[in-house]
Amino acid sequence: MSQHILAIDQGTTSSRAIIFNEKGQIVVQAQQEFPQHFPKSGWVEHDPEDIMESVLSVCHEALNKAQLNASDIASIGITNQRETTVVWDKQTGKAIYRAIVWQDRRTADLCESLKQQGLEDKINDKTGLLLDPYFSATKIKWILDNVDGARAKAQRGDLAFGTIDSFILWRLTGEHKTDVTNASRTLLCNIHQLQWDEELLSIFDIPAQILPSIHPSSCEFGLTSANIFGAPILVGGIAGDQQAALIGQACFKEGMAKSTYGTGCFLMLNTGDTPRKSQHRLLTTVAYQIGDVTHYALEGSIFMAGATIQWIRDGLKLIHHASETLDMAQSVGANNQVYLVPAFTGLGAPYWDPHARGAIMGLTRDTGIAEIVTAGLQSVCYQTRDLLEAMKKDQAMPAHLRVDGGMVVNDWVVQFLSDILDLPIERPVITETTALGAAFLAGLSGGVFASIEEVCALWQEESEFKPVMKDDERNALYNGWLDTVSRVRTSE
Repeated sequence: MSQHILAIDQGTTSSRAIIFNEKGQIVVQAQQEFPQHFPKSGWVEHDPEDIMESVLSVCHEALNKAQLNASDIASIGITNQRETTVVWDKQTGKAIYRAIVWQDRRTADLCESLKQQGLEDKINDKTGLLLDPYFSATKIKWILDNVDGARAKAQRGDLAFGTIDSFILWRLTGEHKTDVTNASRTLLCNIHQLQWDEELLSIFDIPAQILPSIHPSSCEFGLTSANIFGAPILVGGIAGDQQAALIGQACFKEGMAKSTYGTGCFLMLNTGDTPRKSQHRLLTTVAYQIGDVTHYALEGSIFMAGATIQWIRDGLKLIHHASETLDMAQSVGANNQVYLVPAFTGLGAPYWDPHARGAIMGLTRDTGIAEIVTAGLQSVCYQTRDLLEAMKKDQAMPAHLRVDGGMVVNDWVVQFLSDILDLPIERPVITETTALGAAFLAGLSGGVFASIEEVCALWQEESEFKPVMKDDERNALYNGWLDTVSRVRTSE
């Protein structure tokens, strides 16, 4: 039997395919960026066809690089940018509108209207989420209300909604399914019952017939069409990217936490088999369901992490490559008095201010490119501290933090993160933990791994970073950040 797993990691700016072996090691990988669309201020869209073309392209490239064919793959795992919303025609498989991306803020007024109706507490009790444009429900409603004939087609059962995992699965297998982690990010799923909620569907005016069926994160989702890879392959695992990273970091025990630094930053703490309601505007979400075991998590979401460095590179053109930031930060040092608040699409947790906008403060005549670049790096760490402070108030503080994502290859960033959090940071050997988590889920249902315990034993630490900064310096820097954030906020 084959011991290889193909992980599809469909992210916000690129799609990747990584083939893992039975030891959780990377055999080969392929990556391809795709276009971003910004039709209006605060609007962010993707063409679903661009996404699908990039997914198929990287899958074939990875298989060719590894000199493997379909019979060599035991299972496929899918992990995806969450909340991003696609509505497509069931007959053609084509989207009726571009995918509305998780970063998109066009439904801020709708969310505010629902809050004014006093619905946020009810929605939060059922979903663990807040009323924010970030999530899928208001995006679905916008598409149904703004695309000619869409609502009538939806009510006839001619349309299908899905987050990106569902759209990819439909194209690969013809199955209209999702997993509990992605369902839990829509504002439509009751996370206590793990099913779509009729009252929520009524609030958002969404027909139930367009929704996918909900399944455990590790199960047999379907077989790919034989013509795609030359023979059918089992799709055996699906999880939203942050839950997949939690699994890839082997955070299966209550109290374990990971923070992922990709386009955004997402800190997730495993709270065990009981949903824990946050009193400080963190999200309660489904961490995973494997077999009949369901774990929940507290999550803090930051919209701009790696995307901030991408803006510094492509927007300001201060650098040519992210690797240049290491030397710049080392030259400036941690005690940088320039602060960059990357609220380009509003502020996420714990502020949830969709109307806040970005700012750079503390500029003086001797401020240069290195100081601004360093402030961009530090902004990611300060925002992580915001999340940990909220967790601390919720009495859910981790003893250490496992990190992953593209930004953590930068030793200076990880050390500053440890210093500003006053927490040990563990960086794994394999930092592509989002794809690894999808591979673990697929491998469990595909027979590559026998148990969660076997998966845990595969996790390896590459480096540990311990705090060395003095308390007074740490607190002074963070207080400067809080003061700067207070100046861009539009709501308390």
